[in-house]
Amino acid sequence: MSDVVEPGLAGRPQGHGEAHGPHDAHGSQGTFRSYMTGFVLSVILTAIPFWLVMGNVLDDTRTTGIIIMALAAVQIVVHMIYFLHMNTKSEGGWTFLALLFTLILVVITLVGSIWVMYHLDQNMMQMPPHEALQKP
Repeated sequence: MSDVVEPGLAGRPQGHGEAHGPHDAHGSQGTFRSYMTGFVLSVILTAIPFWLVMGNVLDDTRTTGIIIMALAAVQIVVHMIYFLHMNTKSEGGWTFLALLFTLILVVITLVGSIWVMYHLDQNMMQMPPHEALQKP
């Protein structure tokens, strides 16, 4: 047994391997290749909706809107994976749990807001068009 302690390892329990050592930082930080992959995917996911709208590719605006929103959701995932380095392994899974909690709150807020606005529109008293024109 050697009594020599490597610099930076003093006070660290022995026998735990390198799971918490300097090699673990590679998984939590991106490489140039991963950043470039994220950048290229982001550019593609931005160019496709731009092309759909500017080229008037689809005749149905509802379909175009749904495709754009789906591509936006995919782009959010790309940003979270490649730029924010969010996965189930980093920080013991707490970042992923925080993301799930945030997504649940956002969905509840959006669905609740849409539900309230829909029911307000349905329950409002209808005004004839000639009365609407006379309102100040």
